[in-house]
Amino acid sequence: MSWKKRQDKWILRKMQEAKSNHWTMPRALWTAWVWAVIILSTEGASHQASSLSCDPTGVCDGHSRSLNSIPSGLTDGVKSLDLSNNEITYVSNRDLQRCVNLKTLRLGANEIHTVEEDSFFHLRNLEYLDLSYNRLSNLSSSWFRSLYVLKFLNLLGNVYKTLGETSLFSHLPNLRTLKVGNSNSFTEIHEKDFTGLIFLEELEISAQNLQIYVPKSLKSIQNISHLILHLKQPVLLVDILVDIQLKTLEAGGNNFICSCDFLSFTQGQQALGRVLVDWPTEYRCDSPSHVRGQRVQDARLSLSECHRAAVVSAACCALFLLLLLTGVLCHRFHGLWYMKMMWAWLQAKRKPRKAPRRDICYDAFVSYSEQDSYWVENLMVQELEHFNPPFKLCLHKRDFIPGKWIIDNIIDSIEKSHKTIFVLSENFVKSEWCKYELDFSHFRLFDENNDAAILILLEPIDKKAIPQRFCKLRKIMNTKTYLEWPVDETQQEGFWLNLRAAIRS
Repeated sequence: MSWKKRQDKWILRKMQEAKSNHWTMPRALWTAWVWAVIILSTEGASHQASSLSCDPTGVCDGHSRSLNSIPSGLTDGVKSLDLSNNEITYVSNRDLQRCVNLKTLRLGANEIHTVEEDSFFHLRNLEYLDLSYNRLSNLSSSWFRSLYVLKFLNLLGNVYKTLGETSLFSHLPNLRTLKVGNSNSFTEIHEKDFTGLIFLEELEISAQNLQIYVPKSLKSIQNISHLILHLKQPVLLVDILVDIQLKTLEAGGNNFICSCDFLSFTQGQQALGRVLVDWPTEYRCDSPSHVRGQRVQDARLSLSECHRAAVVSAACCALFLLLLLTGVLCHRFHGLWYMKMMWAWLQAKRKPRKAPRRDICYDAFVSYSEQDSYWVENLMVQELEHFNPPFKLCLHKRDFIPGKWIIDNIIDSIEKSHKTIFVLSENFVKSEWCKYELDFSHFRLFDENNDAAILILLEPIDKKAIPQRFCKLRKIMNTKTYLEWPVDETQQEGFWLNLRAAIRS
């Protein structure tokens, strides 16, 4: 019988004993539960250890495995350990205590916020350590006090503001490559920060928001040959280069971020000429991308790049003024009205060109202003709808479908009417909806070359007083015959006879 089966059988026996004895049940269940937790913990540890793939030479790969802690069970046979791109948050002093032969440790791109003081104490053979892009806010020199042979250290991309209160690298006499800083919170470099790095060859500092650089902070570094600085302030760049004595300067091999501040800092350019050999003729830009590869002395940036905030502000002001001018012009020349009309016209164009004869429901649709409703409802309706045979009129107040969009009501009423009667007056000219009805009648009826429109001039209208946007009304009054409402009562009977004849035609 396997060990796991014996464990399961023992747990089952304990639970059965607990059921048979009421007084001992809590103790028995507690014992069984503790044993089950121990088994699960052991299986979880073995699962994490199995997530690493190790070759016979001791190289273990565990990157991108969603690990939330350093796997247990690591032995002195591990020479290289890659746990980058996981979700590890904590490094304790027990996690790596048996990895005494470890030479390479990669813990970059995790969520590490705490490293206990003696976490790396047993790694006396460690040569390569990567702690970049974690959440370390405080750095401690005690992490490195036994790493005498360490040659590579990467601390980029963490959230610390300084390199600690004491000399962080004083226990690393053999360090050759160092990467420190971040793009946001790293703001200060002090004289103690790089003490002891007398053999450092490569240095990368990311400090776009650097505010304080104490002179001579890098003076102790004597043999540096490769320097990468991510800075925004040319003044600090000059101070740093003055402190560092570069061992070799290869022509064309030193690239700069050619920002507007850097290119316009004349005093700094002159200071660099005293520090760098062949400055600036043999030095090239690395960014921005459109000047990459150009010599520093030939690089030119546009006004929009160097004064982006001012350009954006000016563009916003110009846009605001343009919108303001557009609004004024729209108000002055009724632009909003025309846009509404265009939208309604497009809606009308989507409908069939002509309603079938069987869909005609009214003898005439009457378009009139609300101010002229008394004449329409008490005179016209009486004369036409109470005539024998009666005419069936469509009036918006009475026959429009409630809840339906008024534009659709107008279009449908015109299409379902044999004729369209326009009661023209000064009030009609002032009504937007009358203008819609007039235009829809023109679009749907006049374009089909028929005489479906009947114009009634209720009162004299000065054509010059008609607004320019009523161009259709101007055209109709110039090209079509219209009926005039007579003031003389003796002539009104003839008016009604002519109107009835026009509707029947």
